[in-house]
Amino acid sequence: MMEELDIANTRLITCCIFLIFLLVNSSYAQEGSLSIQCCADTAFTDPNTTIRYVSDETWYPDNKSCQNTVWTGHVNQETNEARYFESRYNSKWCYNLPTWNGSSYLIRGTFPLSNPLESSPSDNFFSVSVGETEIERVNSSSKRVEGLFIAMSNYTNFCLVKGKGEAYLSKLELRPSSPVYLTGYNSSLLKLVDRVDVGNTVADIRYPQDSYDRIWRSDIYPDSTARYMPPPTTDVNITDPDNIMPPLKVLQTAVTHQERLEFQYDTLDAGSRNYDLYLYFLELNESVRVGERVFDVYINDKNVSTVDIWASGAPFLKVALNFASNGVLNLTLVRASNSQLGPLCNAYEIWQVYPRNAETNAEEVAVITKVKNELLAQNQDSEVLKTWSGDPCLPLPWHGLSCDAPNGTSIISLMDLSSSRLTGPLPSSITDLKYLKELNLSNNGFIGTVPQFPASYMLISLDVSHNELTGNITFTISKMKHLEKLYFGCNSHLTRSVPTDLSKSNLSTDNGVCNAQASSHSSRILIGTIAAGSLLVIAIAIAGTCLFCIYRKKRITLYKYDDKRQQTSKNAIYAIASTESVATKSISIQSFTLKCIEASIQNYKTLIGEGGFGSVYRGTLADGQEVAVKVRSATSTQGTREFDNELNLLSAIRHENLVPLIGYCCENDQQILVYPFMSNGSLQDRLYGAAAKRKVLDWPTRLSIALGLTYLHTFSERCVIHRDVKSSNILLDHSMSAKVSDFGFSKYAPQEGDSGTSLEVRGTAGYLDPEYYSTQHLSAKSDVFSFGVVLLEIVSGREPLNINRPRSEWSLVEWAKPHIKNSKVEEIVDPSIKGGYHAEAMWRVVEVSLACIEPYSAYRPCMADIVRELEDAFIIENNASEYMKSIESFGGSNRYSIERPTPVPTEPSPILMQPPPPQPR
Repeated sequence: MMEELDIANTRLITCCIFLIFLLVNSSYAQEGSLSIQCCADTAFTDPNTTIRYVSDETWYPDNKSCQNTVWTGHVNQETNEARYFESRYNSKWCYNLPTWNGSSYLIRGTFPLSNPLESSPSDNFFSVSVGETEIERVNSSSKRVEGLFIAMSNYTNFCLVKGKGEAYLSKLELRPSSPVYLTGYNSSLLKLVDRVDVGNTVADIRYPQDSYDRIWRSDIYPDSTARYMPPPTTDVNITDPDNIMPPLKVLQTAVTHQERLEFQYDTLDAGSRNYDLYLYFLELNESVRVGERVFDVYINDKNVSTVDIWASGAPFLKVALNFASNGVLNLTLVRASNSQLGPLCNAYEIWQVYPRNAETNAEEVAVITKVKNELLAQNQDSEVLKTWSGDPCLPLPWHGLSCDAPNGTSIISLMDLSSSRLTGPLPSSITDLKYLKELNLSNNGFIGTVPQFPASYMLISLDVSHNELTGNITFTISKMKHLEKLYFGCNSHLTRSVPTDLSKSNLSTDNGVCNAQASSHSSRILIGTIAAGSLLVIAIAIAGTCLFCIYRKKRITLYKYDDKRQQTSKNAIYAIASTESVATKSISIQSFTLKCIEASIQNYKTLIGEGGFGSVYRGTLADGQEVAVKVRSATSTQGTREFDNELNLLSAIRHENLVPLIGYCCENDQQILVYPFMSNGSLQDRLYGAAAKRKVLDWPTRLSIALGLTYLHTFSERCVIHRDVKSSNILLDHSMSAKVSDFGFSKYAPQEGDSGTSLEVRGTAGYLDPEYYSTQHLSAKSDVFSFGVVLLEIVSGREPLNINRPRSEWSLVEWAKPHIKNSKVEEIVDPSIKGGYHAEAMWRVVEVSLACIEPYSAYRPCMADIVRELEDAFIIENNASEYMKSIESFGGSNRYSIERPTPVPTEPSPILMQPPPPQPR
């Protein structure tokens, strides 16, 4: 019963993490970009930009604070919904966004006009921070805030910090960016001051013209004597090795003047600040040559550069400058004395450099996150806990926390959750906050015992009075060397004795006496009511969990502790319930104790992998079997739902190409899965992983691996849709046989009579079916698309997305398609296997892959057809000489081509072709 209760609690704990993960995955299909429209009812595609936006309901599900607002740009105006943030407990509101550690990103928030209901909106403001660094103060006028940063982990927080009045946000956009901007700025952030398309007076330019989705602001030059230049009549060939050139449409407009051009900014941040300036020049007068248009660049009356556009041998020139300013920028372009023509300017960008604040100690963040999750298990509706987002200390601490930074890194020194209407057991992980000096949990409805703090910790003050705690306080405080204040009165079932050595010291304590001054009769009634209500909720939750488990599992044999081995427990039998319309099949799996798990992996000694669920460790069971142990982390992007899904599914089916589940552990809030160790790693490792793991796979081996992956949709009973087929989830055993892993997101394929097929989108960028993403309609053909990408990986030895390659080769699918269609398969074949394959077998595989990656599922083959063609390819490869003799007798090749229906559907909207970080798995 207690184990079932623990599982139920863990489901609640991981709910928030699961929701965030849901949105992250569904946004990845936007090719690396995350586009959020606050308060949107559903996901939608902007018809002007073809960018797909999702709602922010994953972060903030309450739409009561949403309002229609107006955004006023330079020449255009639009109405959008905005979210207004207000809470008596909160001082900051954060969006936790997925990033790839070490990659460069552009982040942009759009803020409409302030709340029209506020009495004096001109005086109101709030701050915007990226991570822990504040970069802007937003006031009553419409604006965008845009920054560039290098991700320091697999997530980045975008926060609004309370000032005077309400904080609000309309759109939030995250885009991969060129690393050139941030060269040398590993410990800094850049904030956009302005980005101007000089000479364009019509409308702003962004994606799809700009592949990075930079917004180039249109502008009217104030001097009427300046001239707007027409675009050139012939095509211009422009190259930019740094890959930050503006779109050609931006460069084809310019302003010129006979003598000088001036661009002034007098509202920059006060104090000496550092800035980066990028000037872009394209000579639009086709008759101009070297030396005819020369001009000097001045920043605040200082000559910093001389420009002759054609001096580089091309009509395009980019000038990058650094400067310091004290609140004012006067950028002036002045005709040189020997120049025939005056200066021109096509576009420019100004970025302000911000030193980056250090994050809170990572260990502290992990612990306080665990504390939060433990509290949420019994306090899902807590207004206080709902405000705990972003960094716990920076730029402002969570409600109830105070932080210190003794060595430049923030640590949590105080926690005061008194009178917060919290119930349930005290979080055991609270004792891991080793820098905590003051802890006040008084006037709540906590039950159970007070956990013991280690002797080495710094706790000075502890107040747990006015709760419903039980046990002996002596046990809790017996080792607390630094304790000076102790209050534990008004806990009717908590013993009042204090250790002799402490009672004789200078300890300030209430000795467990219920002090009327500390708590009125009404407050005691309130807390008692909360506690009683909580107990009722817990009882209902226990009953509901039990009924749910009985309904879902046909039988569970509870384990009994083995006194002799003291390691494993009796096998548990799991089975899929009839609600899935699947024939029940019971498979024996082991339920391990945590002690057994930790012994088998030598207390987490050998780490062999990291994923969204948690860390994977190599170990050896008592019977000598080598295992891979997957341990869910406190900050996991997956939750109990995925854990249960994988446990139940792998307990119901077995297949030679499935990584079998040996056992599991649910103990002390731990969720652990145990699998056989796959000695040859993953297919990804072997094809293009780290050099130490990479190993050349010959073509027959690759072909046999591909054939082994087709089992899911040809399973004898009911088709299983994996939903995250990718090379890192394909593991290789000692004989190089392929086995698919990671079934946390898997589903049985919909059948006639099922309630529906619309599911939250799951998958990984580069593999995700575009139709599944756009419609959220899951089918077996969704896996077929991902399988086609894996086939291309097997053939080419390339990753699905790689921004380090030339722009045209970022996407494996987009790079390979034209080569296959033009019968140039040799152009995409992995050089390490060239000359080692039969051309006919190779053709069959690449044509199968081409059919699999059709954008519309109706045009893709089913897995049964794929199996037949791969089997033929395998036979051809292994019997090449006999096969060639047979077809030569008929006078030529018989290369296979999968038939496709002739109707062509309407072409879908293009999506941002920016590669994303790999999904944490």
